[in-house]
Amino acid sequence: MIPLRDENPTHRTPWVTYLLFGVNLVVFAFQLKVRMAGGDQAYVALVTQLGLVPTALTSPTQWMQMPIPAPLTLLTSMFVHGDLFHLGSNMLYLWVFADNVEDAIGSVRFLAFYLLCGLSAAGAQVVLMPESAVPMIGASGAISGILGAYMLLYPAARVLTLVFLVVFIRVIYLPSIILLGLWFLVQVWSASGPGTAGVAWYAHIGGFVAGVLFVRVFAKRARRRLPKVKTYRYRR
Repeated sequence: MIPLRDENPTHRTPWVTYLLFGVNLVVFAFQLKVRMAGGDQAYVALVTQLGLVPTALTSPTQWMQMPIPAPLTLLTSMFVHGDLFHLGSNMLYLWVFADNVEDAIGSVRFLAFYLLCGLSAAGAQVVLMPESAVPMIGASGAISGILGAYMLLYPAARVLTLVFLVVFIRVIYLPSIILLGLWFLVQVWSASGPGTAGVAWYAHIGGFVAGVLFVRVFAKRARRRLPKVKTYRYRR
């Protein structure tokens, strides 16, 4: 299932969402520039240096031996992507869901919320796979937190979704609690099943749970009531 857009208007311009979108694009453009100048080897080296490696983070003796101190990669890894598909899929979810969460908790708090969810996602991956030497990169952990927050704040919001069922392809509206609830279940199933290499499933799960837990605190501090969403009748 691929979300295309939601029917959930905002009341103010989501400046931080635009900022995060832009930063991710700029970083990816820099990655491409490195690849054009130095080839695939330079590209892989850059991604590895900026990515979060669990074994390096859990070994303080290695921290200062790395081009970038391991604790700093908790932040840099959030803005690095492996390829255009990786970037595009993450930015699609950010574009569809982030503006409403920012609208609910305020722009400054939203930036803190985003980074906190990203850190929580990375922490979950490191705790559950501390021996992994594979660099973890991408905004998906932080964006997973946005998905958890959106589901809690706007459970009935309609999301236009592209659905694939074998040969059946259709665009339908789904309430966010169904779409994002199924998304979370897929992450849990994928993390516990075979073929878990290559995707930081535990980071997705950790980020989503962090979003659910933290969003009410951030919304409460924003001194505004949690948004109410109308109940819609769904077209056949």
